[in-house]
Amino acid sequence: MLDIRQYTATETLKNGLDICIRASRPDDSDRIVEAFHQLNPESVYLRFFSPKKEISEAELQRFRETDFDRRVILLGTIVQKGREIVIASASYVRVDEDSAEVAFLIEEDFHRLGIAGLLLKHLGRIAVGAGIKTFIAEVLPHNTAMLGVFKRSGWPMTSEVSDGTVHLSLALKS
Repeated sequence: MLDIRQYTATETLKNGLDICIRASRPDDSDRIVEAFHQLNPESVYLRFFSPKKEISEAELQRFRETDFDRRVILLGTIVQKGREIVIASASYVRVDEDSAEVAFLIEEDFHRLGIAGLLLKHLGRIAVGAGIKTFIAEVLPHNTAMLGVFKRSGWPMTSEVSDGTVHLSLALKS
């Protein structure tokens, strides 16, 4: 059985840059806060559906206590000037036995390089191994980039719009 806490993979982005996709660790808190502060307000709004200036202590605590059963968090990192920098994150949280809600956040300087699709692929591989059959997501209608990532995933997708949000369901294939 795969130990998700040790999950790591290297991928090459569309621009030739290598990115490490790995499981988050409790000692990543400072890197996460630093990455959050690099985001522009629009990216934060698209992810959290409201303005947000800081990551709360409760959010950091949930991050540090990720159990890799109910909640899985993957980070996309690069090395700059000898330091590991978080440029992306993806997570799923089980909502029941067979399904999990997914969420993504990519630093703007790295948009349109295929990172969200790679993170989705890796999350899907982990989820299928954990018995999850469906990913669900809520996306703002004007977040066309993320809607495109889900459409290109290759997994059967259904969607509906209600309350100003696109509700998606992806049927995972092993």
